[in-house]
Amino acid sequence: MQDGNVIHFISKIENIDFKESLEILAEKAGITLPVLENGIDNKKQLLKEKVYEINKEAALYYHQTLYKDISKSAQEYVKKRKLDNKTLKAYTIGYAPINSNLYKILKEKGFTDEEILASDLVNKVGNNFVDRFKNRLIFPIQDVRNRYIAFGGRVLDNSLPKYINSPENIVYSKARNLYGLNVAKNSKLEKLIIVEGYMDVVSLHQRGIENVVASCGTALTEAQGRLLRKYAEKVIISYDSDAAGQAATLRGLEILTNLGCDIRVLQMDGAKDPDEYVIKYGNARFENLVEKAISLIEFKIKVLKKDLDLNNVNDKIKFLNEIAKLVSTIDNRMEQEVYIDKISREYDISKEAIYAEINKLNYSKNQGKKILENNYRSSTIIKKKEVTLPETLVKRENMIIGILLNGKTKVYEKIKDILLPEDFKKEENKKIMQKLYEEFEKGNSNINNILEIFNDNEEIISILTGIMADDYEIKDDKKAIEDLINNYKKEKLISRKKEIIDILNNENIDKQKVINLEKELHDVIIELAQIK
Repeated sequence: MQDGNVIHFISKIENIDFKESLEILAEKAGITLPVLENGIDNKKQLLKEKVYEINKEAALYYHQTLYKDISKSAQEYVKKRKLDNKTLKAYTIGYAPINSNLYKILKEKGFTDEEILASDLVNKVGNNFVDRFKNRLIFPIQDVRNRYIAFGGRVLDNSLPKYINSPENIVYSKARNLYGLNVAKNSKLEKLIIVEGYMDVVSLHQRGIENVVASCGTALTEAQGRLLRKYAEKVIISYDSDAAGQAATLRGLEILTNLGCDIRVLQMDGAKDPDEYVIKYGNARFENLVEKAISLIEFKIKVLKKDLDLNNVNDKIKFLNEIAKLVSTIDNRMEQEVYIDKISREYDISKEAIYAEINKLNYSKNQGKKILENNYRSSTIIKKKEVTLPETLVKRENMIIGILLNGKTKVYEKIKDILLPEDFKKEENKKIMQKLYEEFEKGNSNINNILEIFNDNEEIISILTGIMADDYEIKDDKKAIEDLINNYKKEKLISRKKEIIDILNNENIDKQKVINLEKELHDVIIELAQIK
C-alpha cells in the first residue's frame, strides 16, 4: 500500500483529516514532522509534546494508585458507584491521594520545572510545588487521538467544590474537546448521546451504551458541535433536568441545528441525570428513552408550556402565538403539517387557528421583505451576488495548489510570473496562494506544515486537507505545470482579445488609440496561435 493510500485509509477508519492521519503515522514510526519556519514556534511545539508525555505519566500514576492500599476511600467510592474494573481501565480512572507528590515523580522522570508547570498539574506557591489534585477521583480527558490533554477531579464526599478541572493550557481547550469521544467514536453507531458529566459517560458506557460523550463541564460550543457533526449524523442531548440543564440544552440545540445536525432531546423522569437513571432503571429503559427523544420544536414547546396555564385564556393565546412563531420557521411544508397536526391534538388547539396565526406572521414577514427590497433597489449600494464557480475551475485551482505544495520552490519559480493569487476565483484558494507566495518570497522552502498558518480558519484547513489528500492522477508533474501555465496564458489572452474588440467597436475613441489597440490585438492573436 502506498503512503498516500495509508494516510487515506487511516483518515477514513479514524474519521480524521489528512493532517491528523499524517501525525498518527509519524508517531507510530517515531518520526518528528518538520515545522514551518516563521509559522508555529518550534520551542512551543516541543513543549506541547512534553506536556502530552507528562499528562500520560500522570494519568498512569493516578490510575495505578487507585489499586493501592492507600486508596481505600476511593475504592469504596468506586464500589458504591458500581464501576467495574473494565470501565476504570477504559477511561484510565484514577485516584490522587492526600499526600500526592506528582511533582517529585515527574522530576525523577527527567521533566523540567517549565514543562511540569505548563501541564497545570502542579502549581508553584512561593518556592514550593503543590499538586493541583489531592484526595480526588481522577478522570483523565483524552482527545480523539487518545492523547491525555487534561483532568477532572471529583471529591469522595459532599464537600465543595465537587469537581475541579484542569485550566486551559498549551494542549487543552475545553471548548474544542469532548470527554469520552476517543472511546465513543469506536462504537460504530450513527448517533452520539451528549451528557453533562464524566460520571454520566462512564456509568452509561459500563451498561453497554458506548456512544456517549460529555461537554467537559461547559455549555456546548460551536467547536464541540462541529466535532459531534464530524462523528455522527444524529445527536441526542441528555442534560440534567433542572433549569440550568434545560437552558444549556436549548443553547446546545441551537448550535447543533445551525451546523445541520439531526438533533433530539432525551426526556427523563424519575432521575436528575443519566447516571442516576441508568442505575435505577437499567440501560434497556434508558435506550428506550433515546429512541423516543423529541425534536427541537417539541422541546421548545414543552419548555414554553411549563410557564403557562393553558386553562387561562391569555396564556393560551400567548401559547398559540409562540407556537406559530416556532412552526413558521420550518421550511419543509410536509414537516410543518405533521407538527401542526400533533400540536393540535396534544394541546386542544384547532389546526385552523394555528394556520391563521402562521399566515398572519408570514404576511407581516413578506410585507417587511417587500419594504427591504424596495429600499435595496433605491439604494446606491450594490451587493455582490454570490457566484457559483464551475467545478472544473475549482478542481484546476486545487490541482495547482497541490502541485505547488508538492514541488515547492521549483514549481513556484516556474509559475510565479504567470499565475498570480488574484487570478484565483475561489476566495479561499486565493488566500492560500497569497500565503504560499508570501512564504516562498521570504525564502521559506519548508511548507510541510502549511496547515499551522491557517490554524484559526477551519474552512481553509478543511479545503487544504482535501487538496493534500486528493489524487489528481498526475503522471508527469513537469508536463502538468506546463499545461496549466499554457491554459492560464490562453485564457488571459482570449479575455484581453475580447476586451480590445469591445473597445474598438466603440466609435468614441481617438485614432492613435485605435492604432495602438489594433497592434496589441495583432500581437495577442499571434501569441494565441503559438500556444500549443
